Amino acid sequence: MALTSPRRSALADQVIAQLRNQITSGEWPVGSRIPTEPELVEQLGVARNTVREAVRALAHNGLLDIRQGSGTYVVATSELAGVMQRRFATADARHVAELRSVLESSAARLAAGRRTDRDLKQMDALMARREESWAAGDAEAFVAADATLHLAIVAAAHNDVLTGIYADLGDVLRDYLRGDVDPELRPENLMDHGRLVEAIREGDARTAAEEAGGHALHCPPERG
Repeated sequence: MALTSPRRSALADQVIAQLRNQITSGEWPVGSRIPTEPELVEQLGVARNTVREAVRALAHNGLLDIRQGSGTYVVATSELAGVMQRRFATADARHVAELRSVLESSAARLAAGRRTDRDLKQMDALMARREESWAAGDAEAFVAADATLHLAIVAAAHNDVLTGIYADLGDVLRDYLRGDVDPELRPENLMDHGRLVEAIREGDARTAAEEAGGHALHCPPERG
């Protein structure tokens, strides 16, 4: 008789879906610690074993990292993002920068011709948040705002495939950006994205592509 894997309970699948939604919606951002097992049991109204099974399933899929004695942390926003993060964890920084340049340059060129007023408002808001976090000296908030701005620019291209690929690579790119940003946020290291956003606003595809591609390649040749 052929062996068959035991079917996971429908309740566990529901809990997995709820926890995954907390991650993909941004309620639990990458790097954050999720509620403890007892807290999840109380919030979800299910048995401890069901919660444990759901957390382990998401850890197996690469979305969560269970750290003994510390807690469970979000490490990726989707199963594919988790695979990407593990696959490119030790990639050469220059190669990651070149990939960013290709994707972001193409996206910015398309965005210059397809952006909507809503896209521009989103970019302006993220530009302001980026500048505020820099002025406040909050490196982690700056990384988050900068990464979200780049994703918003890619999304303004209105190409679902391009946006999906970039989003799945987002955790990898964010990790490298975090490594490239000086925790002290020195003024001379602040890269102005004003020309990029303005080029998209004005429909200048060539300048937008050049600005986006150049920004992506501006990273240290080595990671120390």
